[in-house]
Amino acid sequence: MEVIFLGTGTSQGVPMIACDCAVCTSSDPRNRRTRASIHVVMDGLHVQVDAAPELRLQCVEQRVATIDCFILTHGHADHVTGMDDLRRFCDRKGGEALTVYSTEEGIARVLAIFPYAIAERPIAKGYAAFKLLSMPPCLDLPQGTIESTLLPHGGLNTLGLIFTERSSGKKFVYYTDNKRLPQEAMAKAKGAAVVVLDGLRPEPHPTHMSIPEAIVAAAEIGAPLTYLTHLTHHTDHAAFEVGLPSGVRLAYDGLRLVI
Repeated sequence: MEVIFLGTGTSQGVPMIACDCAVCTSSDPRNRRTRASIHVVMDGLHVQVDAAPELRLQCVEQRVATIDCFILTHGHADHVTGMDDLRRFCDRKGGEALTVYSTEEGIARVLAIFPYAIAERPIAKGYAAFKLLSMPPCLDLPQGTIESTLLPHGGLNTLGLIFTERSSGKKFVYYTDNKRLPQEAMAKAKGAAVVVLDGLRPEPHPTHMSIPEAIVAAAEIGAPLTYLTHLTHHTDHAAFEVGLPSGVRLAYDGLRLVI
């Protein structure tokens, strides 16, 4: 299994508009964070999770050439507004609609923003087309399984995702945009080789886990390696990572893992 972190930043991105702080003006490329999304390759199946506003640039930078299916964790702007750029992957599928899995809330947001793209095929070459489906508790595919669990995020629930590759048996967990991890989510994450957790900033936040909260959750899950994502400009990569517990690290745009 391969995981590509296309983006690891918050809804404002880093550097932020009109900010001259040390992180926003840093020369460390790990402090340049586009909005959070990942690309998972599981036994040859390419799964894109979320579509940041920078999706086109992310895919070009990381040479993402194929998407077989798309999962939208929730309908907030920093995760959904790049979906129009999925049109290129519809072209590469021979003009077929791209299957999109999400929650009821996420599907409603896609319908509201992209009504022109809800079709079995694009209306013309070069347009996007989406086949919208509710994400099941377990998506059983020839290449493995993708389980889902609901995570509280303010007034809505996001999809937490658990990937298990069939050939290797390796498990990868992606939990972004949540304030806490319910017991079901904690249990599903047990035994994962790598876990990704929302770790917005050092200080508490009403709808996201803070870095200290994520560290506590990581210790309870007990994965060999945990990465924190959805990071703000309050976290300088090099300076902050040295103080993290063993096995906990900060993700960064362009990070590639082979699990």
